[in-house]
Amino acid sequence: MKLSEIAKEIEGATLVKDAEIGGLCTDSRVAEAGDLFFCYRGENADLHEFAAEADERGASVVCERRLETSGGQLIVPDGRLAMAKCAAAYYRHPERHLSFVGVTGTNGKTTVSHMLYSVLTEAGIAAGLIGTLGARYAATALSPSLTTPDPVPFYSLLSDMVGSGVQTVVMEVSAHALALRKIDVTFDVAIFTNLTQDHLDFFHDMRAYGEAKKQLFLPTRSKFAVLNADDGFCRDLQAVCAEHTTYGLDTPADCFALVERETLKGTLVLLNIEDDLIDVQLHMTGRHNVYNALAAATAARRLGISSAAIAKGIAKTQVEGRLERVGSFRGAEIFVDFAHTPDGLEKSLDALRTHCKGRLVVLFGCGGNRDKSKRPRMGEVAAKHADFAVITSDNPRYEDPVAIISEIEAGFSKFSDRYIAVEERERATEFAVTHLDKGDILLIAGKGGEHTQEIMGIKYSYNDKDVVRTVLEKAK
Repeated sequence: MKLSEIAKEIEGATLVKDAEIGGLCTDSRVAEAGDLFFCYRGENADLHEFAAEADERGASVVCERRLETSGGQLIVPDGRLAMAKCAAAYYRHPERHLSFVGVTGTNGKTTVSHMLYSVLTEAGIAAGLIGTLGARYAATALSPSLTTPDPVPFYSLLSDMVGSGVQTVVMEVSAHALALRKIDVTFDVAIFTNLTQDHLDFFHDMRAYGEAKKQLFLPTRSKFAVLNADDGFCRDLQAVCAEHTTYGLDTPADCFALVERETLKGTLVLLNIEDDLIDVQLHMTGRHNVYNALAAATAARRLGISSAAIAKGIAKTQVEGRLERVGSFRGAEIFVDFAHTPDGLEKSLDALRTHCKGRLVVLFGCGGNRDKSKRPRMGEVAAKHADFAVITSDNPRYEDPVAIISEIEAGFSKFSDRYIAVEERERATEFAVTHLDKGDILLIAGKGGEHTQEIMGIKYSYNDKDVVRTVLEKAK
């Protein structure tokens, strides 16, 4: 494909020199002859500084200002936006052959996406899934990278999906992806789960975080919205979206639910989807999972899915590391969950509290080089909603894990002294499990289905479930 062909799709672009493009590249160190390298001003670096290296390797460049390069060059007003548009053009616009459902919100994106994917599959629709736990379509399963992939791998993935016969893509849409304009597709349905504190290291305040989420619901981005009426941000979204329906448990909504029976193993719930009653057996516990089921069912109905397929699809849904029971010890139950925000942790603890006959114990930490303001709040939530806590590491990245733990302790100690700090997560898990008694419930929170622990730029193999199983095996 010629660079000049790609240039036609970018408003305000100036072609300095044409070239044949044989691949797309975002790392100048691995650029090859014929690649197209993208330059833009990022948060921590200006990628224009690496254009010379890409040029030496024979790559063309997309840039925001004129550069002294010998190969192909295309100047664009916005390098980030151009990357999405160039990737879409290079892969021959696979998005035009697919329908999309986008799920955004602080918590619940993964579970809602998996529920809807399962429903679509049950209905006989060839579906693709993209999100925190990776990508899934046809007979393919890919490991996770980002919640919403960067433009080049994203459009490459869509191209493969089209080639595999996928009709509908269900994907998690992160606030970062929206703010950085990573994707350029139109959503048939956009789902909003909730808006609570997270990612303030990037967005700085909740207003900016909310404004990023709001982008998904603009008429230019989504044809129809499914909104959580019980979340205060719902009204902001109603004001901008073209057409919508609502779901909720407390506020009058178009779609709502009645919990008929709930145990640690699951929840029997009656969904009212715009006056269509659907009995669903959730293999998940907790009020927040009723919200997730409502969101998925409401979106599915908009897509024309039958009640039977909705009930069967949701009933078959199991999501790795989302309030997942992973074992028992001395009559105590052990759960792993992804809860990594104050709101998420509170909801998961409250869900387990309902069924706890002994102590409710929580093991958790906070990620390094992320929103520091939520660390004491996570401590407060644990102190108020659990009987005992083991505070430990959770992807410390480039920060000192002891310092992170201290910030969590500052919030926890205001309300309780019933905790222990154990820096090394594996040892912390062993302590938590082996100190359980009959009737206790242990929640290991923060990592969920993750399979790595990131320390000083290195991702080590680590999975909470595997560690629990090892501890249980040793304790036999």
